[in-house]
Amino acid sequence: MPNAGRDHADPVRVLWAIKGLGPGGAEQLLVSSAAVADHQRFSYEAAYVRPDKDQLVGALARAGVPSTLVGDGRWGRYLWPIRLWRLLPRFDVVHAHSPLVAGVARVAARLLPAQRRPVTVSTEHNVWGNFSRPTRLLNAVTAGLDARRWAVSEEVRRSMWPSRRSSTSVLVHGIVQGAATPEEGTRRRVRGELGIPEDAVVAITVANLRREKDYPNLLEAARLALRDDDRLVLLAVGQGPLADEIEALHHRLQLGERVRLLGYRTDVADLLAAADIFILGSAYEGLPVSIMEAMAQGLPVVATAVGGVPEAVTDGETGRLVPPRDPQALAHALNGLASDVNARLTMSAAAKERARSFDIRTAVVEEERAYTQLARR
Repeated sequence: MPNAGRDHADPVRVLWAIKGLGPGGAEQLLVSSAAVADHQRFSYEAAYVRPDKDQLVGALARAGVPSTLVGDGRWGRYLWPIRLWRLLPRFDVVHAHSPLVAGVARVAARLLPAQRRPVTVSTEHNVWGNFSRPTRLLNAVTAGLDARRWAVSEEVRRSMWPSRRSSTSVLVHGIVQGAATPEEGTRRRVRGELGIPEDAVVAITVANLRREKDYPNLLEAARLALRDDDRLVLLAVGQGPLADEIEALHHRLQLGERVRLLGYRTDVADLLAAADIFILGSAYEGLPVSIMEAMAQGLPVVATAVGGVPEAVTDGETGRLVPPRDPQALAHALNGLASDVNARLTMSAAAKERARSFDIRTAVVEEERAYTQLARR
């Protein structure tokens, strides 16, 4: 192993390996982790594959974690496993955060001589049913090579093969507490910039335009809800491969300016401050960072009861949960909360209180404890 004979006073060298560093939940967790990590005892770097997913590279660098793109160049999509393999001997621990990258990293580490081989660990951020079959198979077959493995929610752990489930621990991640407190007057300013009346009831979703987020369910629910409440406005923050398809659906449903597809935004905290309700219509989830961020700002949640969402949101206390792929139920829950200001205020306070438990420091301390133990073996 690369740490054999190393001085225990030296920092433990950790590589975070991930498919991309775009504005997704797992990627944002790395930025939050970097903000609270112990950079004296641990030397962190990141490696990523997708050259088009680099929006968070700068944020990681500012938090003290430099990044290496292994999928660059004309042949990057084919050569990145070799480039990742060449990086591995520099590190004591490789922590994978994407199933495909995890599978490749585990095999690549085993192809190194024992004295140059890092320990591999991984975090499962989504239910296994959301992965393509080849990725799921590679991840499952190689998972036993990990020295430690975590899942971000109990539902994610339950989705794994039984042989892998038993050796996986649930480690709930979170957000940097107090990091995104908007300035006074942000709500009025943002609404003014967007041309939204002060008396409007604003629902917001923060979700990339991907199949698992089920925007057709959300937009159909919006159509039904808007029909019954003239004050409702929906803001949708996110980018992704289904952008053209979702734009076309938005046009077909004639949602107009009452449903704004805002694309990628760097001011998500300010947009949350301008909203009254957080909404999510996903078909699959792990444990959405966006829900934790919304609750920290006191937004009650209307969401589908998938993945780890019910572990974060208590139906009737911090929000409303409905079945997936049921736009009528989603619309009904949204309308009910939009029309009941007292319920929103009560749930807002409960959401803020619940969000106190979503502290990224708890997860980082556990991970760094594992890194230390494994690096000393």
